[in-house]
Order: sequence, then structure tokens, then C-alpha cells
Amino acid sequence: MNQTPLKEHLYDNLSIILPQLKDMDDLIHEKKTLPHGQTIYYLYINEMNNVNKIQTFLTNFSEDHASLTEEKLKTHLSLMTNRSVNTAEELIDAIFQGHCVVLINGFQHAYILDSNETKKRGISEATTEMVYRGPKIAFIEDINTNLALVRQRLKNPRLKTVDMKIGKKKYIQTTIMYIDGMAETSVLKEVKKRLKQVTIDDLQDSGVLQELIEDNVYSPFPQIQNTERPDKVSSALNNGRVAIFVENSPFVLIVPASLATIMQSPDDYYERWISASLVRLLRFTSILITLFLSAFYIALVSFHQGLLPTTLAISISSTRENVPFSPIVEALIMEVTIELLREAGFRLPKPIGQTIGLVGGVVIGQAAVQAHIVSSVMVIIVSVIALASFTVPQYEMGMSFRVLRFVAMFAAATFGLFGIVLFMLILLTHLTRQKSFGTPYFSPNFVFSYKNEDNSIIRLPLKNQKKGEQHGQS
Repeated sequence: MNQTPLKEHLYDNLSIILPQLKDMDDLIHEKKTLPHGQTIYYLYINEMNNVNKIQTFLTNFSEDHASLTEEKLKTHLSLMTNRSVNTAEELIDAIFQGHCVVLINGFQHAYILDSNETKKRGISEATTEMVYRGPKIAFIEDINTNLALVRQRLKNPRLKTVDMKIGKKKYIQTTIMYIDGMAETSVLKEVKKRLKQVTIDDLQDSGVLQELIEDNVYSPFPQIQNTERPDKVSSALNNGRVAIFVENSPFVLIVPASLATIMQSPDDYYERWISASLVRLLRFTSILITLFLSAFYIALVSFHQGLLPTTLAISISSTRENVPFSPIVEALIMEVTIELLREAGFRLPKPIGQTIGLVGGVVIGQAAVQAHIVSSVMVIIVSVIALASFTVPQYEMGMSFRVLRFVAMFAAATFGLFGIVLFMLILLTHLTRQKSFGTPYFSPNFVFSYKNEDNSIIRLPLKNQKKGEQHGQS
């Protein structure tokens, strides 16, 4: 991007800057002539600045009747945090970042006063990653506050941050955080490379950036972990991973990611290892239920009735006696209905949404069975799947499994159990080939690893860790 250097004469600079800031009624730009004849010009956006700070600065200038030398200017500016810029583009960027810009006649650079008054909400409890035990604090939309929350937990002198501006016009602030000596150099280089390649300027949340920098945009699985919990970021950094903070987003991105790390919850480390391992096993079992329970029902009822125990086959047959639809249509009706209820419950106001989800599911399910549209067994299966899908700690991963279960259903309706096995092989092949910033997504030590039990389903007691190894959710 071409840069326009500032000139020594004040009005030459104003002729460059003001046309780019026209039709902004909330932009304050005024000229002030100091008692000794020196002219200064200041610009700021009213709602984003502390006017009292700016007036204090200008008053201090007015009280000095000597000529404005460089040394005296630095003395005045020492009252406020400041920096100087030499181009019109940097000056305009500072204005939109919420700072006051001071132009002084005879100076070939402008001064940026840290008069920013950020509008932000207070720190609150995490809403998407709740835990029974452990810290309740969550990130907010202010990037500086989020960085401070991590530093408050991780008092490590090797904790480094790298600020980067991304987008076509380089207006969007991001910060890379890592522990020097623990994070892989190759991962750091790749993160910086991908951030530099981002050209979109309408980046309202880290979710947009996540899609732009992930390895395989066509994969149904997220290849970057996101979290709103400072303790999770701190633990990930201790495990040699890299965190990416995005301006105006309460969610921090963590790379590289794997299926095992995304499926972890902070509860796994705040509870005793026996219960934590049991919950982890239950969580991974719920993945299989979400993906394949409807598919197995369709395959067995449509193609392989002989594989069912006689009593169970008769029971299922009796519930389907008056149902006019095939198993795949029956399953689709209920699955789509549950997804509609889930989405409606999420979008509606919280008290109404909870009522719709509970009452709607019970009423519609009972009415569908009485009307002989679906069988009672299908209602039970869909209800169990809906419950299982909520056990996935990260929402995006849960969505992936919910989408893939429809693929499994069609495979079962077309080829029976052979279709399910074929779908499973394709899925495992994809997970094995998938990478996240050069790291395998599907670790070979996935079930159990004494060397790295953090990324395994079974977690050993923390006192069994080897000296110098880091533990905690990553």
C-alpha cells in the first residue's frame, strides 16, 4: 500500500487528510493558536475519546509562552502515552482506532495521544464452555484485556506477543502469543504467513479469520480450536501451542489443533483422573452414537432384519406397522424436526427458547407417533442422538458430527451396513490425512499414550507425569 509522507507545513497536511474524513459529524477537528504564535491542529472522534485528557494536554500547551522546541514538546507529551507517525495513512488509522492526532506547524510528523476511551462490557462467566469446577472468567471483546487475562495466569518471562495488522487496508489488529522455546518455529512462521495473506477487511469475529487461515476449508472438521477461557489458552501455551487474539472478538484461536485436543474439556483436569477418564470415554462414545445410531437403525430395518434378535425385530415391526414411510424418510422427518427445534430454541429469547425445546420435542414426538407418521422407536433414537450431540465440548465440532450423520443415513439407506462401513473408512482416511498447521489431526496415540496422556482418551493421574512435562487442557 502506497504511503503518503506528512509535510512540514500544517495546511499541506490538512489538504491531504480532511478530504478523506469528510461527512463525519462526530469528527472533532479544530485549530488552536498558542500564545507564542505556534499553530497546532487536533483531530479525534468524539465518542471514542476522553475529552478531558485532550483538554488537559491543550491547556498545558497554552500555559507555555516560549517557542515550541522539540525538547519542550516531548516534555508536554510525557503527560500522556504517545507515539509519532510520519504518513497520512498511519494518522487516519490512529483516528479510527480512537486516538487524538495532533499536527504542529513546522513538524514533519504528527503525534498520537492515547486519549482512547474504549467502550467494553465487564468480564463475566464463560457461557459456551461452562465447567463444574475451575475458573469462571471469560474473554471479552477488548484485545488488551484478553491479553492481560492470560498474562495474569501465565507469569512466564518467555511469554511473547507479536502484533500484526491484517486485511487489505491493515486496519484489523491481531496478536500472536506463544512461549519462546516451546512453540514450534515452523508453526509460528506458518501462522504469520497465513495472517499476512488475509485480505478481507470485514472481519467481525475470529470465526471469520479461522476459516480464512485453516488448512482445508472443504473439510467438515474445524482445524483450529477456539475458546473463550483464559485458563484453556494458558494451558495450550504451556503445551507449546500458539494463540491468536483478534480485535473485537471474545474467542481466541489456538493452533495447531487435533481431534483429541478439541474434544477435551477443562473439567478433565479439574476433576480426579478416574471420573475424568470415564467422562472422556462417554464423550467419544457419544460421537459414535451421533454419527451412526440412526444409520444402523435404517440399515437393520431396511436390509438386515435377520441380524436383529427375534423379540426386538417383532417389537420394532409392531411399532412400524401403520407407518407409511420408509425408514430413511421416517428418520429424516424426525432428524430435521429436532434440528429445527434446536435452532429455534437457540435463536429465541432464553426463557422462551428453553420452553420451545422441551415442550416442542415432547409434543411433536408424541403427536407424530399417535398420527403414525413415525414409530416410537425412531423418536427414542432421535432423542438419544440429540442428547449425545450436546456432549461435544466445542460447538463447531458438534455441528460437524450432526452434519455427517445425515451422510451416514443416506449411505445406510443405499447400501445397508456396507454403506456404513464404507462411510466410516472414508471418514477415518480423511482424519488420518488431515493436518493442522503441519501437525497430524488424527494422532496415532489417540486412545492411550503413557508418554502424552493429555492427548489420549484415558488420562493418568497427574502425579505420574514426568518431570518437566506440562499438563492441563490444551
